[in-house]
Amino acid sequence: MLSLWFVLLLSHICHTHTHTHVCFQVADYIPQLAKFSPDLWGVSLCTIDGQRHSVGDTKVPFCLQSCVKPLEYAIAVHELGSEAVHHFVGKEPSGFRFNKLSLNEEDKPHNPMVNAGAIVISSLIKPHSNKAERFDHVMEFLKSMAGTEYVGFSNATFQSERETGDRNYAIGYYLKEKKCFPDNADMIAALDFYFQLCSIEVTCESGSVMAATLANGGICPITGERVLSAEAVRNTLSLMHSCGMYDFSGQFAFHVGLPAKSGVSGAVVLVVPNVMGMMCWSPPLDRLGNSVRGIHFCQELVSHFNFHNYDNLRHFTKKHDPRRRSDDDPNKSVVKLMFAAYSGDISALRRFALSAMNMEQRDYDSRTALHIAAAEGHLETVIFLTEICKVNPYMKDRWGNTPVDDAVQFGHDVVVSVLQEYQRTFTEKDSSSSDMEEQKSTLDTLKSIV
Repeated sequence: MLSLWFVLLLSHICHTHTHTHVCFQVADYIPQLAKFSPDLWGVSLCTIDGQRHSVGDTKVPFCLQSCVKPLEYAIAVHELGSEAVHHFVGKEPSGFRFNKLSLNEEDKPHNPMVNAGAIVISSLIKPHSNKAERFDHVMEFLKSMAGTEYVGFSNATFQSERETGDRNYAIGYYLKEKKCFPDNADMIAALDFYFQLCSIEVTCESGSVMAATLANGGICPITGERVLSAEAVRNTLSLMHSCGMYDFSGQFAFHVGLPAKSGVSGAVVLVVPNVMGMMCWSPPLDRLGNSVRGIHFCQELVSHFNFHNYDNLRHFTKKHDPRRRSDDDPNKSVVKLMFAAYSGDISALRRFALSAMNMEQRDYDSRTALHIAAAEGHLETVIFLTEICKVNPYMKDRWGNTPVDDAVQFGHDVVVSVLQEYQRTFTEKDSSSSDMEEQKSTLDTLKSIV
């Protein structure tokens, strides 16, 4: 269940950025987009087990615009496979504006997240079907990804796109000249289909479920239906990470470190793989075409929580990890620790120590893992707990016995010798296992031997 502090902190981050759109403008080169209020701001999340949370204007429909690019690419890879799709489009960031007339050295669009790549991808989806069937096919896919939540279509935006899409028509003719389309593909039909896809509407709530489907490996967390193949999801997230945020993609990967895609409607779809999907929406854009509030929200989210791809999930103590269940620590972890000591499972003990578990936890009789290992005569386990974890050998159970007392009682002479030697070298400084410096030293030792 989503913890209260996570929800409250998330809501606080959202409210913090309510007024950050000052001096930024709503996209106006597509007239229909210019009609949205710059004050609109919403964020929704959906976890991979279907938990939900929303803040702000999350029920207002808006067009996906470029946020549809990773979705249509995922559908194409799901149906045709990566090799067939990338015969027509590359995988590298372009280094140019998203609507630049530019191809790579092989005369292919640089990637599916720029306009040229998305237009070519649109020609690959159901190429032998008519326009209505192709559009219905994608709509059914997107509805399945959204768990049957709201997915609509703005005909006004579609018509606006067609009337003002001179740059996209220029890209289309350039692609046709360079023979970038499949044989017998209709360039105008591909452009029309692309305009239609950009005009598909979602809300923050339904968009977050789509993102969660990507986070969940292609399985919709609401319905449990597999919508996309694992290959399609992996490739889509890879390209979102490297190319998804226009000319800000490198900066976003550096600071946020998560797959994302933005659109000029003000939408930002964010995926935390194996955790959750999020949809942010706020119409005011920066000079690169990204939602101002959306970018700031993503950056602050990662500053509080260790969602960045390269955050250390175990030992990065300055950030919160909402994935770690607090009820595991006082209950299950003690049982796991004691059972590992009882059975002499050093591999499990090493995992627990590397996960920053307190190796001096006590059971209901105030016995530690060292008590258990000593009583069972597990010499290697005793050596691991003393030499590597440096646990306190003087801790007493409820009968007043130390680990060496248990070893003596059960006749484990070699264990007794090891513990007595350890007691002689153990100092008060060593006994302070909760001290942060000692914790770091123990973890560094473990990492060096793993």
